[in-house]
Amino acid sequence: MDQNQKTILKSFSPVKVLIPVVLGLGATAWLFIKDDKLGDLKSIADANMWWMAAAILVLIIRDFGYIYRIRALTDKFLSWRNSLDVIMLWEFASAVTPSVVGGTTVATIILNKEGIPLGKSLAYVMLTAVLDNMFFILAAPIVLLATQGEVFPTLGLDPSDVSKLKWAFYISYSLIALYTFLMIYALFVKPRAFKWLLLKITSIGFLRKWRVSAFQHGNEIVWASEQLKGKDKGYWARAILSTIFVWCARYFLLNCLIAAFTDVTLSDHLLIISRNLIFWIVMLIAITPGGAGIVEMAFPSFFGLFLGGFSNVVVVLYRLITYYPYLVLGSIFLPKWIAKVFGRQAKEQEAYASETRR
Repeated sequence: MDQNQKTILKSFSPVKVLIPVVLGLGATAWLFIKDDKLGDLKSIADANMWWMAAAILVLIIRDFGYIYRIRALTDKFLSWRNSLDVIMLWEFASAVTPSVVGGTTVATIILNKEGIPLGKSLAYVMLTAVLDNMFFILAAPIVLLATQGEVFPTLGLDPSDVSKLKWAFYISYSLIALYTFLMIYALFVKPRAFKWLLLKITSIGFLRKWRVSAFQHGNEIVWASEQLKGKDKGYWARAILSTIFVWCARYFLLNCLIAAFTDVTLSDHLLIISRNLIFWIVMLIAITPGGAGIVEMAFPSFFGLFLGGFSNVVVVLYRLITYYPYLVLGSIFLPKWIAKVFGRQAKEQEAYASETRR
């Protein structure tokens, strides 16, 4: 079996799919059972169906934005159908890996198996990470200034808990910023100097065991940097605008769900979006696959101000719409995609062997 195929199958093993499901459903059940609020689920029937439909529509629009972005980043090398396969599997990978890890390794293999050379595949995956992180880095200070501190939740939290939450945000934000600026330096400024730095660091005694990995990663950075040289302004405009679009859509989906259960003013909408940004920056350091369990537990503290008794219901709907479908869709897309790309590879190898024998 191809090594890449082994990596894909290992990353998407049934156990890895089951873990986030168990964690997420377990945390959700605990939220309802601990306060004896199972009856709250009946309130879904009273939700504003227009806002519920809007949430589904925003989700579809967001995914289309992701599909458009990966197609634009690959200079339309990927067809619309292939772009759909890539995004569904990428979302699947992100759902079964910790948020801090994401699905980047698997995404690189997926793009490579779609016929994109390894160097370009690495470049596109690294570029999406840089674009996404730059959105967080630039948007977070804006919302902190605009909300004048109201962006951090205080409802039902002790001052010490609020302080811990703020520290979690600042630590996560600092790590994201450090990683992103290192990647920008490595990809766009001095890729070979970055490779040299990696090798220099891993020449220290107790770090020597990572020297081979550092050498490989340094080469990957150099390859990726070469692929991104010479891109025109239109390319970067499409990349940046599509990134802003998909993240705004991702955040507004929650606004739609909250508005389905309670009246939300314009200022509330802006605060919800701002708080959602802070929420996900904190969740980026979550150690569970897709933040499963942690998201469900933290959600009421962040958004209970707008929902009151509907917090548990909305977090269930939110995860049902934005998380669990990708576990299901990924399980559907994966077998067909493996049959397509690895079957095609086997035919190509067989044809090559046949030509060689002649």
